[in-house]
Amino acid sequence: MTTSASVSVGSEDAIARVGTVTDRVVEANKQYAAGFGDPGLGAPPVQQVAVVACMDARLDLYPALGLQLGDCHTIRNAGGVVTDDVIRSLTISQRKLGTRSVILVHHTACGLETLTEDFRTELETEVGQRPAWAVESFKDVEQDVRQSMRRVRTSPFLLHTDDVRGFVLDVRTGLLHEVDPA
Repeated sequence: MTTSASVSVGSEDAIARVGTVTDRVVEANKQYAAGFGDPGLGAPPVQQVAVVACMDARLDLYPALGLQLGDCHTIRNAGGVVTDDVIRSLTISQRKLGTRSVILVHHTACGLETLTEDFRTELETEVGQRPAWAVESFKDVEQDVRQSMRRVRTSPFLLHTDDVRGFVLDVRTGLLHEVDPA
């Protein structure tokens, strides 16, 4: 797994001299681009798969799933929940870019397990406007995977719903556990 702590020693000093996190990211990108070679990939994913996963920073999806750059579309949000926007992305992925399979990846110790829809009320009190979106919090990660699988399988916009599988990734072991859709 690559982390910010694994920056090469020669570039570490240059990155440390830059101020904000965004400044450090821009500096790191310059170093990345200096050694970049066009991999010659098109927009359609080689493996014809879309992965929907949580945005949690502990999930390093490509190595965890044995995938490489160009293999899949990756759609991430808080909880890896299948929302209307995820259906939008999956629809474009399938109808315009050729994906046929959907893999859903939730994980243990997810932050959404600690929230409730009261979060929206707190925001409304603080900013004077209630968010139009739902928090989509959950207490049972496997049940939420099942709900996400149902949302994908029943969407009228998706062409390919026969290969939709859901998993929970254990953040302590890195192992995937497949969730029975029943």
